Amino acid sequence: MADPSTYRPAPGEIPDAPGVYRFRDAHGRVVYVGKAKSLRSRLGSYFQDLAALHPRTQAMVTTAASVDWVTVGTEVEALQLEYTWIKEFDPRFNVRYRDDKSYPFLAVTLNEEYPRITVMRGAKRKGVRYFGPYSHAWAIRETVDLLLRVFPARTCSSGVFRRHGQMGRPCLLGYIGKCSAPCVGRVDAEEHRRIVEDFVAFLSGQTAAYTRRVEREMKAASAELDYERAARLRDDLRALERALERNAVVLGDGTDADVIGLAEDELEAAVQVFHVRGGRVRGQRGFVVDKVEDVTRADLVEHLLQQLYGDATESVPKEVLVPELPPQVPSTVEWLSGLRGAAVDIRVPQRGDKRDLLDTVTRNAGQSLVMHKTRRAGDLTTRGQALAELQDALGLAEAPLRIECIDVSHLQGTDVVASLVVFEDGLARKSEYRRFAIRGAAGDGVSDDTRSVAEVVTRRFRAHDEDPGDGPAPAIDPTTGRPRTFAYPPQLLVVDGGAPQVEAAHAALVEAGAGGIAVVGLAKRLEEVWLPGDPDPVILPRQSEGLYLLQRVRDEAHRFAIAYQRQKRGKRMVESLLDGVPGLGEARKKALLRRFGSLKRLRAASVEELASVPGIGPATAQAVADALAADRPAPGVNVTTGEILG
Repeated sequence: MADPSTYRPAPGEIPDAPGVYRFRDAHGRVVYVGKAKSLRSRLGSYFQDLAALHPRTQAMVTTAASVDWVTVGTEVEALQLEYTWIKEFDPRFNVRYRDDKSYPFLAVTLNEEYPRITVMRGAKRKGVRYFGPYSHAWAIRETVDLLLRVFPARTCSSGVFRRHGQMGRPCLLGYIGKCSAPCVGRVDAEEHRRIVEDFVAFLSGQTAAYTRRVEREMKAASAELDYERAARLRDDLRALERALERNAVVLGDGTDADVIGLAEDELEAAVQVFHVRGGRVRGQRGFVVDKVEDVTRADLVEHLLQQLYGDATESVPKEVLVPELPPQVPSTVEWLSGLRGAAVDIRVPQRGDKRDLLDTVTRNAGQSLVMHKTRRAGDLTTRGQALAELQDALGLAEAPLRIECIDVSHLQGTDVVASLVVFEDGLARKSEYRRFAIRGAAGDGVSDDTRSVAEVVTRRFRAHDEDPGDGPAPAIDPTTGRPRTFAYPPQLLVVDGGAPQVEAAHAALVEAGAGGIAVVGLAKRLEEVWLPGDPDPVILPRQSEGLYLLQRVRDEAHRFAIAYQRQKRGKRMVESLLDGVPGLGEARKKALLRRFGSLKRLRAASVEELASVPGIGPATAQAVADALAADRPAPGVNVTTGEILG
């Protein structure tokens, strides 16, 4: 671990100008690339007291061994050079989005003499026009099959095209009218290219003009008594309408825009991009990213714009609708406008159809994040790899098939509770989750995480010390024939915290007679793994499946503890409101809580609904309603926190 002061540039050495900088490790590998409006100001922020830095920034500056920079003329040049270097060096501490799957595109090979319509994946080629991406290749083929009736362009490979040209007869598509058969000279290169250009124009959003043109030709053919051609044009018009029905109008003003939705947690983020052309959703694309650097939502948006448009994988539309504006909006707009060759507008829609669409895309991003985590957690091979990595990294005698995790939650030292969650074979076993009201901290107004952790460990593993002579109780209760609660000890106990929490848990395990159980702590700030008695943490690789499993276990324990703490606080709040109601004892209070569950639902209940609770008569129900009405907050006040809204 390097000391940043050993490679800090001398005072006055860093220019006060826009530029791009690189941090390198001891082997010369680039570990981070960044840009700045003022290199002197930005780089100076890295060389301050380590305690003042974000944990991920701390990890970066202590991994690096040197820093260099290049000055540029404008912020736009800095943006371009930053993306170029990130793409070239792939630094480990930079955010790099990865596709959550490989998306197919509808491609038109305009660089060939006889352009071809086909499905393509992977890197894009010069001279090829792309539409999409689409979710599935079959969706492209269905769309193309509908449109080939109207635009009979070539879809065959070069080999098939040459072979049928040599044979002098077209393929099946040529016989059924879904190819103009340029291979046998039914149309020349110029006419075939005109067909393809009409196809491209239709997919580019010029749908209304083309359908009106076909309709006019149909009516003209009917007026000329050419009913056969009129019928063919009628069928063409129906095919176009069916193709348009597959892409519903989402923006009625014919907008060309990319709509970006973002969902994130502390570890990862998921992004969904809807490509809207001519008011219709023409394609959709998804990304996921690990948060390996200190980034805000605005930073995530900027990184996505760089990756999405920087390598020319996507054409830049007139509008880019984002959940939050990037940090340097003018330079980003100028850069995108240069790529498009015309003005580009980046904004956050506040109301109307565009806001509704952004909300829809954001919900898709949230679902994508959940699906990503579920797929990663549910894969058997991945789970086995995670358990093997933990066994190796922590020096365990066997893979930790059963992992238990403890987390403590409180509100400014009050309502202290704890949770214990269980994972077996890398999957949550929710039937064995437990929650604890911390007795030692009750009412003292002071939170001591180490004491709380020790109390939970003692209560959980007390059975191991009940009968030292005979050993622990049997796993199966001889009376009921069912497994005893917590009869099976874990191979690994995880606590949410660092060295102090680990030492407290280890001491409590030894005192409870369970000292053979391995215990570790996962510190949230740097995701370090602490072992008892070890002055230095174990650092698992950022992409480690073992670390991901520990994080998931820790986050689940945190979620379960927070839910219990809020529930307890809410019940206490309701009980305090009902204390002065005459004729309402503890049993009736509990009956009301069981029926309505929350203060909000209790306030909304009518006198008749209150009276329907067993033990609550009409007079008592009216007294409860009066007490709640007298304590009702003023409009615009948060019921839980008391803060003024709006």
